[in-house]
Amino acid sequence: MGLNDLDEAARVFTQVRPRLFGIVYRMLGSAAEAEDVVQDVWVRWQTYDRETVDNPGAFLATTATRLAINQLRSARVRREAYVGPWLPEPVDTGADPYLGAETGDLLETAVLVLLEKLTPNERAALVLREAFDYSYGEIASILRSNEPAVRQMVSRARKRVTGERRAPVPVDAHRELLATFITAARTGDVARLEKLLAAGVSTITDGNGARYAARKVVTGVAKVAPFLAAFPDKWWVGVEPRFVTVNGGPGAALMRGDELAGFLTMEVSADGIEQLFWILSAEKLAGYLVSRDPEIDGFPEPR
Repeated sequence: MGLNDLDEAARVFTQVRPRLFGIVYRMLGSAAEAEDVVQDVWVRWQTYDRETVDNPGAFLATTATRLAINQLRSARVRREAYVGPWLPEPVDTGADPYLGAETGDLLETAVLVLLEKLTPNERAALVLREAFDYSYGEIASILRSNEPAVRQMVSRARKRVTGERRAPVPVDAHRELLATFITAARTGDVARLEKLLAAGVSTITDGNGARYAARKVVTGVAKVAPFLAAFPDKWWVGVEPRFVTVNGGPGAALMRGDELAGFLTMEVSADGIEQLFWILSAEKLAGYLVSRDPEIDGFPEPR
């Protein structure tokens, strides 16, 4: 059975699909946009002369990466009209902590935010190298470049990302700090919040105009603690956390009854909470629900 047989083509595509989604999600920071790109790859795969393809996996990864680069360039233009800060769309990694890759690298929200500072080609090169272990020669072929240029590209991108990252804490400590923070925030305990926050802490809210969504980044303990303490009688009424694994780490789905009202993740170091990431955009919350494992009914109870 050759690749021109549609059933065989579908089998091959299904086999590599998780990898394609993993590449494109890290490129775009959006599960919804990643799904669209992967679907576009499938359409092109159906209509391509597949018998001319020696390595289907390489062909599909190349197609997905190039489409993602084009999508990223247009997405950056669209984001100029976004209301307030833009954050990556959270994605459930409870069932697949690596999201189609050999490693769970470049999945954390804080890292995806840093990836936004790279050029599309730099981002693609770093994703393919760090998360999927592609060789420099393979990446050069995908990006229509040469190996020395790709090595330089990856090195430059790696330095920009790792240079701004804080050393992470163990997952259990991260999860405990998340739970402790939510308790303090819900009660408006400024003194307790101040003890949890690192000196240079920032809180970033992606709401795209949603109610209670701050349209500017708030930075520094002296501003962040009272800012967060001002919301117990407003946003937190009726909200309960459900702790989940998101983007490879701890996160909290903030539920108001059966509805997902918001999503919280954080970057944590030995100094405390470095960054708080709030997703209130209805579109991104809907995207997270779509990304959840269909075999999981609802969210875990609070711990």
